[in-house]
Amino acid sequence: MQSGAIRPVPNMLARKIFTSDHEAFRETVRKFYEKEVVPNIEKYEKQQHVDRDLWNKAGELGLLCTTMPEQYGGSGVDRLYSMILIEEQAYAMDSSTGFSLHSDIVANYINNFGNEEQKQNWLPKMATGETVTAIAMTEPGTGSDLQAVRTTAVLDGDEYVINGSKIFITNGYLCDMAIVVCKTGNNEKGSANLSLIIVEADRAGFSKGKPLNKIGMKGQDTCELFFDNVRVPKENLLGMEGMGFMMLMKELAWERMLVAIICQAGAEAAFAHTVQYTKDRKAFGKPIGTFQNTRFKLAELRTEIDFCRTYLDRCMELQLEESLGVDAAAAAKYKISDMFSKVVDECLQLHGGYGYMLEYPIARAYIDNRANRIYAGTNEIMKELISRTL
Repeated sequence: MQSGAIRPVPNMLARKIFTSDHEAFRETVRKFYEKEVVPNIEKYEKQQHVDRDLWNKAGELGLLCTTMPEQYGGSGVDRLYSMILIEEQAYAMDSSTGFSLHSDIVANYINNFGNEEQKQNWLPKMATGETVTAIAMTEPGTGSDLQAVRTTAVLDGDEYVINGSKIFITNGYLCDMAIVVCKTGNNEKGSANLSLIIVEADRAGFSKGKPLNKIGMKGQDTCELFFDNVRVPKENLLGMEGMGFMMLMKELAWERMLVAIICQAGAEAAFAHTVQYTKDRKAFGKPIGTFQNTRFKLAELRTEIDFCRTYLDRCMELQLEESLGVDAAAAAKYKISDMFSKVVDECLQLHGGYGYMLEYPIARAYIDNRANRIYAGTNEIMKELISRTL
């Protein structure tokens, strides 16, 4: 049986986007996952969330909110550091930690749209792991249709009164704060009704459901959130009222890139495990990797993986230049998540019956991967976004 972190098979075209500083950071992240996460994955999956102190350990090593400005507790580095964090999580074949949503989505909303007081209040605590955060968008019955949000926030004097519920919320069970997508108006143009409001988890009327029983990603903290006349000061409004949809659209391209990164690295990890398995596993007196069908199948998969890697790295270059288009990010998310599904399916087949056993990493990768084609906007929505630019 193979388990734990694995290094990917080197790409046929060498990657050129990382510096020596990036690689030194990668080594720190790799050791963190090998020491703190991999030995506990089974435990996290049984309890359906990571241990709370794992967030503090990650914060102590500077692995949270790394791209945030130094004055707010971050390291002020580029988003390639975020890419490294996600890749190393995937190489460890871990689907439990929700660091990227906290550091690369919630933190960006606060840093890009929050006022100085909000930044000073939240970002330093997020960087240390003192505060765990979530973004509460999806509701029962709305799916990818954000304009159909029914959770309301009604201004009553100096406070918003929030009522509604959210579902499939990553980091929801452990979160100390959530940015909640609320309906604050009744404009005929649905997008003009949405606002983002910071809601602390200890507010009266804010409750959490038990971690949801998913088919995969069982160690990842995912639950429902409920808001029953939750009162928050109007100062908790992020940005301006009615600007929520615009803010969401601005950050969703990066969120889709995060999915593409974890799918790309996940495919590389699944492939590396499978290459090793075909060298070790024997049938008819010789390693199954010597059979032509196995060799040809691995050659096909490696080619698809490497082609997607080249596209993804180019997207990251454009992201660093702040010139990545919504359509390119959508294409990366849909194509690479589709590729990962194909790769992990073919890799499981090459494992034979053992591929169906959960003690083998390929089996867990198979069930953990399926959600990637759904969240951050379904792949069908990605195709719609691309088609609008034609």
